[in-house]
Amino acid sequence: MKKVIIIVFLLMNLSAYAENTPFNFLRNIASARAAGLGGSFASVADDPSAVFYNPATLSTIESNNFSFSFTKHLLDVNSGNLVYIHDFDRIGRLAGSVSFTSYGSFDYYDSDGNKLPGSFSANDLMFGVSYTNTLDTNLFYGVTLKFAYLSLEKASTSAMAVDAGLMYLLPDGRSNLAFSILHAGSQLSTLEGRKESMPLDVRIGANHRLRGLPLLANINFHHLADKSKNFISKFRNFSLGGEIYLGRYLQLRVGYNNHIRSKIASTFDKGMTGFSGGLGIVLEDFNIDYGFSQYGNGANLHRLSVSTHL
Repeated sequence: MKKVIIIVFLLMNLSAYAENTPFNFLRNIASARAAGLGGSFASVADDPSAVFYNPATLSTIESNNFSFSFTKHLLDVNSGNLVYIHDFDRIGRLAGSVSFTSYGSFDYYDSDGNKLPGSFSANDLMFGVSYTNTLDTNLFYGVTLKFAYLSLEKASTSAMAVDAGLMYLLPDGRSNLAFSILHAGSQLSTLEGRKESMPLDVRIGANHRLRGLPLLANINFHHLADKSKNFISKFRNFSLGGEIYLGRYLQLRVGYNNHIRSKIASTFDKGMTGFSGGLGIVLEDFNIDYGFSQYGNGANLHRLSVSTHL
């Protein structure tokens, strides 16, 4: 019973991001670095996991690259993703991505609370193929076609969706602007005959590397496609992130997501809900990142990511 309560809690947290839909797992924070920056990641250059926020960011990666991210949720709920990027000199860059969430195994019980033989599982999966290329000087575009599938015991449902984005690198070499539309699609098969919507998301992002200070500042407006009382209130869905460079090999990160804090935090004790942090180790051949996010008292998520140039 305790495990069921935790699963319901996690699903309620995810549903705060959009209308209630079983495909909200597509909005999970994709990497430890993104988590450390509060999810403010649509305009981050040279990071494979940014493809989940804006496929146009792939154009800023200079070599073939592979990354893996793992998230430890509560109890035995785990998720992660893989991204592989290949650069074709004349036609652009292609990437393949896979993400998953495993909710563990569950026992059967009858209406009187008696345990029955056997068990069942619940899982989410996503497979994506991305393409990116140059649209104009310092202006890049990207598109991802993806297939989403989820199962719960004997029930399952699937969907197809598209991500599309633009990214512009300002001539100063220290600033980026980005725009993306995520999870635009339709369900392929229904769950017990019920038609479900996709968690459509629209994001606007910018970052700037300060002159004379080793800091990369990020800001994103997200969930702009969600229903709201008025147009201005949409912009309360923002996240901020700062990345401080301590020498050549170490990065410290701090982030804040106002959407998480306003939708999930308890009215009586908000604590540090919505805040996050992390660190990165940058080596010659690969990067290692750790991220920590708080989704409420006792609901702390830990993420680990590794990427390497091939």
